[in-house]
Amino acid sequence: MKDWLGLIRFSHTIFALPFVLLATALALATPLVSGDYPQLRVRHFVGILLCMVFARSAAMAFNRLVDARFDAGNPRTATRHLPSGRLSRGRVWSFTLINCIGFVASTLAFLPNAVPLAASIPVLLFLLGYSLSKRFTAAAHLWLGLALSLAPICAWVAIRGYAPSQFPSDLLLPMILAAVVASWVTGFDIIYACQDAEFDSRVGLHSIPAILGVSGALRVATVSHAVMIGMLVLLAYVGSIAGLGLLFAIAVGVTTVLVVIQHRLVRPDDLARVNVAFFNTNAAISVILLAAGVLDCCWF
Repeated sequence: MKDWLGLIRFSHTIFALPFVLLATALALATPLVSGDYPQLRVRHFVGILLCMVFARSAAMAFNRLVDARFDAGNPRTATRHLPSGRLSRGRVWSFTLINCIGFVASTLAFLPNAVPLAASIPVLLFLLGYSLSKRFTAAAHLWLGLALSLAPICAWVAIRGYAPSQFPSDLLLPMILAAVVASWVTGFDIIYACQDAEFDSRVGLHSIPAILGVSGALRVATVSHAVMIGMLVLLAYVGSIAGLGLLFAIAVGVTTVLVVIQHRLVRPDDLARVNVAFFNTNAAISVILLAAGVLDCCWF
């Protein structure tokens, strides 16, 4: 079990899951066109959690499979489960397939809302496609950000449904939240990739650090995180319709401070604290925004 959880970096679920739950809270607290509020059934909540777990597990396992050759040649990743032989390719392929089937099957929990089921295969293909993106584009970091940003939109549509007439008015909140996630993940993935700038350049993998160098990559990450803060401010303003208020505004301020700290922890000549910047500050950001958003929407 430890090996399987390590394979999919289960601890990193804390980056995406809080934004799915925040989107769920916003979807429930925002009135429908009719003036009523959507009702969250237990099977909907379970479906959201299962979709999240299955989709992320499938994407992570697939990433390890297609990157096994590169992981074996990179000293930083050579001890991962496939290069080290702790897990076999056959077992990981089976694990990936099971999770793909589980993701599609979990969307049945939202019927008679058939949109999640209809969108499940395209969403899954986009998530899996990220693992191949570094072979042909340096925009792989943005691809990862967009992949994770689908989660809050999917949770919103799963609860409220979707019709073309609702676009873009009813999707404005989740789209802003998705922009927050996309710019946030893009920025910290660029920072994380700085560790492999030399290796990526040597083996022909595309990444911002490999193309611009560590200094240039960190500047791009700074711009990406500045966009994130701007989107958070916009979310706090537009989200007043769902009850976002003082607590969430404070959380945005705290998040801004944490993002600044994250960038101060990493310098072009010192990448020793990348993991601290990557995990600790990002985990705190996601949990703080979730707690403030839920409290504002549901209790105050």
